[in-house]
Amino acid sequence: MLRISVLRLLGRTGAGRVSLLESSGPRHYGSGSQCAYDDARDTRTYFTTPIFYVNAAPHIGHLYSALLADALCRHRRLRVPGTTATRFSTGTDEHGLKIQQAAATAGVAPIELCDRVSAQFQQLFQEAGISSTDFIRTTEARHRVAVQHFWRVLKSRGLLYKGLYEGWYCASDECFLPEAKVTRQPGPSGDSCPVSLESGHPVSWTKEENYIFRLSQFREPLQRWLRSNPQAITPEPFYHTVLQWLEEELPDLSVSRRSSHLHWGIPVPGDDSQTIYVWLDALVNYLTIIGYPNVEFKSWWPTVSHIIGKDILKFHAIYWPALLLGAGLSPPHRIYVHSHWTVCGQKMSKSLGNVVDPRTCLDRYTVDGFRYFLLRQGVPSWDCDYYDEKVVKLLDSELADALGGLLNRCTAKRINPSGTYPAFCTTCFPSEPGLVGPSVRAQAEDYALVSAMATLPKQVADYYDNFQIYKALEAVSSCVRQTNGFVQRHAPWKLNWESPADARWLGTVLHVALECLRVFATLLQPVTPNLADKLLSRLGVSATERGLGELYFLPRFYGHPCPFEGRRLGPETGLLFPRLDQSRAWLVKAHRT
Repeated sequence: MLRISVLRLLGRTGAGRVSLLESSGPRHYGSGSQCAYDDARDTRTYFTTPIFYVNAAPHIGHLYSALLADALCRHRRLRVPGTTATRFSTGTDEHGLKIQQAAATAGVAPIELCDRVSAQFQQLFQEAGISSTDFIRTTEARHRVAVQHFWRVLKSRGLLYKGLYEGWYCASDECFLPEAKVTRQPGPSGDSCPVSLESGHPVSWTKEENYIFRLSQFREPLQRWLRSNPQAITPEPFYHTVLQWLEEELPDLSVSRRSSHLHWGIPVPGDDSQTIYVWLDALVNYLTIIGYPNVEFKSWWPTVSHIIGKDILKFHAIYWPALLLGAGLSPPHRIYVHSHWTVCGQKMSKSLGNVVDPRTCLDRYTVDGFRYFLLRQGVPSWDCDYYDEKVVKLLDSELADALGGLLNRCTAKRINPSGTYPAFCTTCFPSEPGLVGPSVRAQAEDYALVSAMATLPKQVADYYDNFQIYKALEAVSSCVRQTNGFVQRHAPWKLNWESPADARWLGTVLHVALECLRVFATLLQPVTPNLADKLLSRLGVSATERGLGELYFLPRFYGHPCPFEGRRLGPETGLLFPRLDQSRAWLVKAHRT
């Protein structure tokens, strides 16, 4: 019998080219300025969220994980059309001691508890527009087959052995802890009680015979994998964190529990006295989704990109890759890591009563509004703070006033009485800056706008590739402000359609602004799909003209025909985004007149 040291686990919780503005004109891809994506050759992509633990109702942190994956997936689909080229999974993690205990406390069967909470996650994700292609539950038969097969593979390769495990175990976090990660705090009766240093949850001393995975054999292979793939873990600080962990010794990993103690899980094949450790069970879901162990899964693995919270980084960046290597499979292609959300500067906690209900937020701020807020304000590298006033201020400023106001100005009957995409006049806005003449109206700032818009799709694509969706939205917002400045500078409401000179320039100003709006709406589709659809429909852009591969900006500026010029705009759709703070709603009304 072997004695194994305490496991050092963390707590459990849940491209291209673009033309630039040059006097000689851009590099063309058909007409106008287009973002061409170099990564279209590798068409299969597989995105995953963590599977969420069903010990409590979903909160905004769960929704944030799902939205990040959803935006990456939607952006990918726009770059590489064809729904079969992209898969996106989410789901619920339903086994473990914590679920077993919670169900016993509630006086219900574990599956009843799992059914209820899993349904809450499914309903939330449906309401939030999460475009997943699969929702997995670890209680499904297909998952049991995959987990037990994965176990047998590890066993056949000599990577599992039985040993006596002794150490601290945290049922709330479903993990073992080393002595250094345990502290003592006064309990309800005033006695000193051992708790997890990181989560504060109670721990208990455990001594039992378990199956052990030879994790210690994989320290150097994991180091080689990461050092040869510096983009494997993003953002970069988390990549360095994992490398730092790997500088320390990796103890072997307990991967089962006594079934007499934990019966709510998947039995170890050939040994009903043991239940497979819940984290091994949960991690295999990423293989279950793509058909493992059937041969079809190989066409999707390892094209996977995991989107996870920082609290489960060690499980996904050390234990999971090691298990995969042990089973003869490659580690994940990418692991995208995000930080957490606080509420008014405090950690979300049931004991503090400050857990934010995401469904309430979707009702209060609209689905697209709350999607935009979380993805615009969420910075993966550090924790972000939520409070109501912050949401209202951002959405009113950027969606209602800036973007909605711009659309209202360009489509108002007094300014655009024909309700069309007016013609662009090349003599008023020549492609070469600095030209002078009686018809030239364009100013230096206008060329700066065209330059910014020409590079925006490539800039946004790069931000998505680097898991910086918030920067992509910041770049779009900056160009929206520039476009509003362009319209304000030339004040089309002061120009007269009856004057031939005014009419040519008035049409050009509207044409440029509408082109900018079309680009904004196309780029916002992954984040605010309903709002983007509403805006594109108002501009008369058909469903086949909304892909990123067809995103040609201002082709008339470069001497090419514009398919939208002269086209009637779509029907009136009302306010693009209603102001949440009605005390200043008069500003929007003013823009519409």
